[in-house]
Amino acid sequence: MMIIPIYQVDAFTSKVFGGNPAAVCPLQEWISDNLMQKIAQENNLSETAFFVKNKNEFDIRWFTPLTELDLAGHPTLATAHVILKELDINLEKIVFKTKIQDTLTVTHKDNLYFMDFPSRNPSIEKNMDDISNALGKKPKELYKHRDAIAVYDCEEDIINISPSFDKLNKLEYPITIVTAPGNEVDFVSRVFAPKLGIPEDPVTGSAHCELIPYWFKSLKKKEMTAHQISKRGGKLYCTYNGDRVTIGGDAVTFLRGKIEI
Repeated sequence: MMIIPIYQVDAFTSKVFGGNPAAVCPLQEWISDNLMQKIAQENNLSETAFFVKNKNEFDIRWFTPLTELDLAGHPTLATAHVILKELDINLEKIVFKTKIQDTLTVTHKDNLYFMDFPSRNPSIEKNMDDISNALGKKPKELYKHRDAIAVYDCEEDIINISPSFDKLNKLEYPITIVTAPGNEVDFVSRVFAPKLGIPEDPVTGSAHCELIPYWFKSLKKKEMTAHQISKRGGKLYCTYNGDRVTIGGDAVTFLRGKIEI
């Protein structure tokens, strides 16, 4: 019998039942891709993170219920929380290596975790017909990188978006982000990813790799606060650093357990 520890952590919140829940599985050595995918499917959370300690660094991979991701924010934050608070590994800086050999770092300061992630500068997209049809409201502007970023005038526009997930599934983008200036923060967003098995993601760290460069140019601010205004909601502390961005937030453990296979 194989026993795998598992933690469920609510990321980008200081209280359980908020933010975005992620499962985190520490491994002694890598298990098969097929088994990791099955565990993620069984967990049925937006992401499950798996990691293996490699000397003073940690190799990390992320799976949705349907597929593996190249980058994921909230399960990385959740993994850092497990390493520091659950496994009591005392590090000033946690260094993660991804499958594509990118290096991600997380530091812990003033009860917040700060992730150093790649900046993904989106470019303007002229054709807005398909995404307007899928979202039910034409955006003011449309940008693209890995994901589509539909920009609206105000926070109320984002709250009232009611997309067609069938139509979003037919778009070329794996993830669709809607965003606007916030009433009490610099910007707000919501994130839809039905292609990845996630109709709406509660809080999405990786989406802010694209949102931060956009709002830096729009607001002319390097340091910004953001709310992802899903039902669970989450607050993010954002800094633009050129080719990198810093994404900060809190985390809290919801459960501790083990998987017996």
